[in-house]
Amino acid sequence: MEKTMSSNASKDPAILSAQESHINDGDENHARGNWTNKTEHMLSLVGFAIGLGNIWRFPYMAYKNGGGAFLIPYFLMLALCGIPLFFLESAVGQFCSQGPVNIWRAVPIFKGIGVSMAVANILFTIYYGVIVAYALYYMFASFQSPLPWSSCFSWADSYCSSTPLVACNVSGVLVTNWTQENITCPSSDKVTVSVESPSEQYWDRVALQRSSGLDETGPIVWHLALCLLLSSMIVAAVLFRGIKSSGKVVYFTTTLPYVIIFILLIRGLTLEGAKDGLDFYIGSKSNFTKLTEAQVWKDATTQTFYSLTIAMGGVTTLASYSNFNNNMFMDSVIICLLNHGTSVFAGFAIFSILGHMSHIYGKPVEEVVTEGFGLAFIAYPDALSNLPLSPLWSILFFLMLFIVGLDSLFTPIEVISTTLCDAFPKQLSHKRGYVSLCTCAIIFLLGLPCVTRAGIYWVILIDQFAATWVMLVVAIFEIIGFCYIYGVNRLIKDIEMMIGKKSAVFWWWGRASWFFITPAITLGIFIWSLVSYVPPSYGEVLFPDWGLTLGWCTAAFIVIWIPVGMVYMLIKAEGSLWERLKSLCSPSEDWHPFLDIHRGERYSPMTN
Repeated sequence: MEKTMSSNASKDPAILSAQESHINDGDENHARGNWTNKTEHMLSLVGFAIGLGNIWRFPYMAYKNGGGAFLIPYFLMLALCGIPLFFLESAVGQFCSQGPVNIWRAVPIFKGIGVSMAVANILFTIYYGVIVAYALYYMFASFQSPLPWSSCFSWADSYCSSTPLVACNVSGVLVTNWTQENITCPSSDKVTVSVESPSEQYWDRVALQRSSGLDETGPIVWHLALCLLLSSMIVAAVLFRGIKSSGKVVYFTTTLPYVIIFILLIRGLTLEGAKDGLDFYIGSKSNFTKLTEAQVWKDATTQTFYSLTIAMGGVTTLASYSNFNNNMFMDSVIICLLNHGTSVFAGFAIFSILGHMSHIYGKPVEEVVTEGFGLAFIAYPDALSNLPLSPLWSILFFLMLFIVGLDSLFTPIEVISTTLCDAFPKQLSHKRGYVSLCTCAIIFLLGLPCVTRAGIYWVILIDQFAATWVMLVVAIFEIIGFCYIYGVNRLIKDIEMMIGKKSAVFWWWGRASWFFITPAITLGIFIWSLVSYVPPSYGEVLFPDWGLTLGWCTAAFIVIWIPVGMVYMLIKAEGSLWERLKSLCSPSEDWHPFLDIHRGERYSPMTN
């Protein structure tokens, strides 16, 4: 019988030296290493799962879809889709102690899914790293009093104003300073001129130095490039020793954002108008009739996928460093509930201060509420600039965004590094730190187009085409591979080898979710996303046709590895077409728990 890859690898001198270092650390798996303790594992999962989407996307989703009523479909979709998929990915990664490519030794014909996950992580880290650079720049800019976006300073144009601007139509010419020139203007000649707030113009004219569109690339915006370099260096330093170093850093990067959100919440609740903001969030103005609208359920499902970052390989990678008998089901439930709970918690801090902003400007709350970049870099900074000690609150807010973003970058980089080290164990296992270092350097270089004057358009393009519905496609194939081809019953036996026997009722839920409910919902949301597709835009700026085409090509470049992998594996296999297909839909000889001690009778050499 052929020797497994793990036994071959263990005899390589380079890998033996890596194993010796892990033995000194007390790891169960000396070849790959393990988390130092359960706390580091859980904090890393929390840091990966909880990202900017929880802070700048969920509050707007809740407000738009009925406020408190939105929590019903949001948590229901967590139970029907989020937890089952999170549990599936955790179980598979922990069982074989491999990254997103090598887990497909279970179904070799689907090995391309792992490659698609790795490619998706590369694109994810490119645009996410730029967002982290935005937060870092704003944090540095906050060390000024007054805040540079608190008023229309020298960088502003004539349309910058904190209040509506009324002009007088004098013989067909709009005069904005008619009160200073003692001109009497009849009410019929008064015209309200569209203006931009100081924070909006600062974002466009100073931070981004935004061009007119994707066609006008312009030069690199150097303050953003330097912030991108600094954040890349921090990530590389943290990941240089792999999970041993990142596991220590997450004690700080995962817990501090909660402290800052709590501080901002307390400050927000003491402000006048906070109640109005919370009423629009999930208070008395919650609209339960929204539950009859299909769009609400679609938003709840996509937000669940988006916030948990399912089908990206991160959960599998982190779980691969767990001890074999770790209870990954309880981990999945805790992390998923904490993820959704954090979204709700952050929403209170956001909307309490937006309610105060509404009070100051005398506008309805719905006119100051926005999502994404508009919330994080325009509306919320504007609100903070009106508070006493505004630099302090601004520093805390952008420090939180920076840390949350940084924490979300650790795992995708780890996915890429793990994929490479698992693919070439003899060459790279003892050079893990340099693999992470080179990965961060390459990601930095690939991110430079996103810090040009047209950079924001590239960020939106990648976000829209590489980090949304593509995840649904990968998730569908992931379910087909492990639940339909590998088989739910076989998967259940593998899981029970790790966590022990479970009741029939427990596995009734597992079978129903994996075999029918989760794939049906995921496929439905994917089809709906294609049917309701609207070309992305940035405000009133539309993307050119070539840009949209490039976006679709980016999405295709991620999923194309699935059919390419199938064709490659079929060509590489031996026998007739049916024999090749049959063998590639069956687990390979290398599919088993990483360590001999855990293989039991089912995966012992005698039964292979």
